[in-house]
Amino acid sequence: MRTSIRTAGVLAALLATGVTGCAGGRTTQDPPPSPVDLTGKVRLVSYTDCAEMTDGLRRAAARNVTPWGFGDAMLFAAREDASAAKQATPEQSFSTTNTHEAGVDEPDLVKTDGDRVITVTGGVLRVVDARTRRVTGTLRLVAGDQAWAEADLLVHGDRALVLFQGGVIPFGVKAAARVGPGGPRYVLVDLSGEPRVLAAMTAHGQHVDARQSGSTVRLVVRSQPEIALPVPKEGASEREMLDANRRAVLAAPADAWLPSYEIETGGGEAGGAGRTERVGCDRINHPDSFTGTSMLTVHTIDLAAATPFGSTSPIAVAADGDTVYGTAGSLYVTSNPQWWTARPIDVVPVPEASGPESPEAAPTPTAPPERTEVHRFDVSGPGAPRYVTSGSVPGRLLNQYSLSEYDGRLRVATTSGAEVFGASPSTSESGVYVLDAGTLAPTGSVTGLGRGERIYSVRFMDDLGYVVTFRQTDPLYALDLRDPAAPKVTGELKITGFSAYLHPAGEGRLIGIGQEASEAGRALGTQISLFDVADPAAPAVLSRFHRKDSGSEAEWDPHAFLYWPATGLAVLPLQSWAGGEITETAALALRVGDRAITELGVVTHPKPAAKKGFAPDGQGIRRSLVIGDDLWTLSGAGLKVSDAATLADRAWIPFG
Repeated sequence: MRTSIRTAGVLAALLATGVTGCAGGRTTQDPPPSPVDLTGKVRLVSYTDCAEMTDGLRRAAARNVTPWGFGDAMLFAAREDASAAKQATPEQSFSTTNTHEAGVDEPDLVKTDGDRVITVTGGVLRVVDARTRRVTGTLRLVAGDQAWAEADLLVHGDRALVLFQGGVIPFGVKAAARVGPGGPRYVLVDLSGEPRVLAAMTAHGQHVDARQSGSTVRLVVRSQPEIALPVPKEGASEREMLDANRRAVLAAPADAWLPSYEIETGGGEAGGAGRTERVGCDRINHPDSFTGTSMLTVHTIDLAAATPFGSTSPIAVAADGDTVYGTAGSLYVTSNPQWWTARPIDVVPVPEASGPESPEAAPTPTAPPERTEVHRFDVSGPGAPRYVTSGSVPGRLLNQYSLSEYDGRLRVATTSGAEVFGASPSTSESGVYVLDAGTLAPTGSVTGLGRGERIYSVRFMDDLGYVVTFRQTDPLYALDLRDPAAPKVTGELKITGFSAYLHPAGEGRLIGIGQEASEAGRALGTQISLFDVADPAAPAVLSRFHRKDSGSEAEWDPHAFLYWPATGLAVLPLQSWAGGEITETAALALRVGDRAITELGVVTHPKPAAKKGFAPDGQGIRRSLVIGDDLWTLSGAGLKVSDAATLADRAWIPFG
């Protein structure tokens, strides 16, 4: 993937100057209007049969369809996805994917069990023996012209699940063969010998995220109804287009909403044995208020089963979702509020009894209430998850780190009043809301954080929390969450720049990865900070490392960050530029002590010449891991093995 340094610089500048904007802060005493219970409780109900489901979804979708369809051209949903951090245990001789919660794995580009390194880059899965440092297995999963296809891995024993987020054509497929609905594709690979495909599943919709506990994987997919909306007649008004779309929606069959997916066996290649399935009406739940324009499906796959795709035990919710957070026993899917940009159209309400002959609908929605819905599922047992409850909080999340379940409570950090394209963030503010995990009913909150700013990073650690907001300076707020009825701010630290990711670094220490910034809020380059948070009333900065005119993938994807507590080694990808051109792509290695951060050096990979203003395709270092006393770094070009203490080269494993 090519990345324009000019584009990256613009994005960094937008973030640093706070152009995401803000408008209208709120407190827990003055919540915004909402279609859900203002206590935060959202009721989720199962349909009794397909007739009830079809009628309910038809009427809801008719109210929310626009002259242009189901909203993709109408709204902009800000999604800042990131994952987060897990420390390697001292007795373990190898690092694992940097994840949010211990015992819950997340998809990533590389996995290791200490004996082998498994990667997926450019549509090719490779297995490398960690001792001999040789590639022992290779499997191309997509055609060569689809080498751009991004993929991640989840591994259990000798089974790997490769997750392609977008539609891909399997390698070796015949032109006439059917290749499924073209959505996210999940490929099961046997690693016991030469890697081979066992089966595959292609879902109709968009991949949201996945979590793995033990051998069980939960896949979350978002889909929209499959309704062929009429082509607008030449000269048709918006009202005429809207009426025509509503007639089509009200005549649509149940299958239009039922999420579908295709299972392929016989090697998992198109042309092998396959079957198309849909989630049954009895497996679909809905909240009291819903749009009918989106469905969330959770598939369950046991990588240890003889036939993992024999039954994915899917359940679905008539809701939207963009953020997934998982613990060993709970799976949370949240739906952030969205901003509407189209001009409202005057319409009349849909009658209670609706059908193809009655296309009218309730008034076209204006801006939805700024609340985030939270759905919790019990995943403590095998098989399909069990829906537990739903709730909501004011504002919108940054990413999964805005959520944390601890001691029977769910803590949620959000920003309210922040506009996507707003130019005046002076009235925004952030807060942390504590909910009972069993009911998702609110128990307490602390609001008013960072007025005129928005959240840039969050980290919850046991009964403490840390929130970074930013516009021109970076307030780091320390929170005491021991009393769920009365969470409170205990301390505040203001420094220039911001931390986009926070990582625990031992007792009383916190690492921040982000950008230094000028007093006007302009980003100046990658900054790694070491914070002393031993005294919640007086957080302090102990050390800061700054590399001007640079950025790191770890700022928005914590999977790219490695912290090895045994030696204090911290490694992150770094891209530096000058005069609008990339001058270096490397892995920056630091030593994090109790009171200081020092530079150990950089690791670079061989790469072809870059075109002006662009990074070489796939050659930038993306990930790093530790096995014994070796530091492994991964790029699209290959794997390098270095001495973890000195960074001296030990081996280069090219990807031919």
